[in-house]
Amino acid sequence: MACGAGNCQSGCFRDDDDSVVTEKKKLTNGTLSSGSNLDLPNHHNICLKCKVKETLASSGTVSFDGDIGRFCFDCFRGNLFGKFKLAVTSNAMISPTDNVLVAFSGGPSSRVALQFVHEMQQKAQKNFDASRDRSLPVFGVGVAFVDESAVSRIPSDEFDKAIQDMKSIVSNLAPPEKAFHVVPIESVYSSNGRDRLEELLNAVKDVTGKEDLLQHLRMLSLQKNAYENGYTKLLLGSCTSRIACHVISATVKGQGYSLPADIQYVDARWEIPVVLPLRDCLAQELNMLCRLDGLKTMEVLNSPHSGINGLVASFVTLLQEENPSRECTIVRTAGKLTPFHFNQIPESDDSNAHLASRRRQKKFNLKPNESVPPESYCPICNSPLSKSDHINLSSLGSDQTNADIFGATCCPSCQFQILPKEPASMEHFYSLLPQQFVVQAKDRSFSMQRQLREQIQDFLLSDSEDGT
Repeated sequence: MACGAGNCQSGCFRDDDDSVVTEKKKLTNGTLSSGSNLDLPNHHNICLKCKVKETLASSGTVSFDGDIGRFCFDCFRGNLFGKFKLAVTSNAMISPTDNVLVAFSGGPSSRVALQFVHEMQQKAQKNFDASRDRSLPVFGVGVAFVDESAVSRIPSDEFDKAIQDMKSIVSNLAPPEKAFHVVPIESVYSSNGRDRLEELLNAVKDVTGKEDLLQHLRMLSLQKNAYENGYTKLLLGSCTSRIACHVISATVKGQGYSLPADIQYVDARWEIPVVLPLRDCLAQELNMLCRLDGLKTMEVLNSPHSGINGLVASFVTLLQEENPSRECTIVRTAGKLTPFHFNQIPESDDSNAHLASRRRQKKFNLKPNESVPPESYCPICNSPLSKSDHINLSSLGSDQTNADIFGATCCPSCQFQILPKEPASMEHFYSLLPQQFVVQAKDRSFSMQRQLREQIQDFLLSDSEDGT
């Protein structure tokens, strides 16, 4: 039956639209008043949302799983963009004064993220041009690709072709113009980067640890590029499917304490806050949108995972095939964990961003930054450390080397999977680390020792007491 609402935009049948009502009756009865059969498509082929256009599944050219095929293309695309925009606006991810760097790998997720950010920027530009006072500026957008040719087995000519295709994709987007950055992953070093990076990865014997270290170096290079080029937000294309895999793999690796930090819409523990606007979108949906919308992707750079990460990816894929809602269920269940205080955009002078931040604090019972003690983080993966990790650091003696202190400041997962076990190998590994890792470890070691001293201050003897 009709909703009866004059302002309804859901696409349902309305009593005030005679043509739609007539069409509805025809589809329901399947016959004309004279009793002759209608030559109309089956009502099962009509879009579930707009009730007018044919579904994607009725085209017969592409197979669809789950509910995707029950919508027409416009409704399917609008639903995906709606989830993206809701995540951006409700979490204050992008403000008019921001300069956003989109991490672009060439895969479907990052391609859709770039397209949707571009469309939001286009609309902001149109509003800016149409306004009289032009009080709200248009946020900037840049695109960054992490060049891993120094450690990849992909032929250099294929890598070069993929980079040229990416440049073409970015340059062909309508104005406003977007800068394209090719970020060599060895740029985390100040000199001899390629050789030192290769030697560092070779020093990690665990397959999963090597893959995780490469991921951490990738984030470090993106952060470095974003900071040097004046970007204020780093936007990743992580979707529900990828986050679901991370939930399982992080649990297996013993990262349960830090897990809530990695799966939120916003992660401001980094110098440049990281945002995940595709958190509620499935990989299958993003892949399908790229195919239907003609968005070019580069599969050559999407190498399969290995070790624990590969096993988990295969496991989650199998679960999703058995039940299309499994990935959403995993992420939704993990989302019930309490976020950290840095899982929100830092307060600014932007009133709209400030309001969204306050709403999110209330929703998740987040404390303002000034009301919580500072976190200590692993110098490799930047995971927040638990109190037990602090205790491990306090047990170090004064004769420990810098490599020993660095290892003690790392989270248990990095200690087990990335750090070498032999002292000599650990010294060599420490000498190969990017300077930022070393500086962070020293700063956090001092910070953790200071926090421990403050906690036991009441039990310490003062300088004037002789201890008798």
